[in-house]
Amino acid sequence: MSLDELHRLLAAVHSGMADARAHFDRARGLLQESRRAIVDAQAQAQPWLPPQLANAFDQLDTQTGRLDNADELLNRYEARL
Repeated sequence: MSLDELHRLLAAVHSGMADARAHFDRARGLLQESRRAIVDAQAQAQPWLPPQLANAFDQLDTQTGRLDNADELLNRYEARL
């Protein structure tokens, strides 16, 4: 595999990671809209929120962190090429 081919493949990986990050960002926005809709509908001091909502935010944070770590590793690897 040539260096140019490796750079091209790494660029494709970066592109895929950027797409995944955009999907996570969209999912986070939809979850935030869901939370607002639930809270607004109840209009209580302590509205009920489904426990799955908090779990979904936690999972998004975990996956986003993994993407950030992978992106950092790829950047370091590319810098050494």
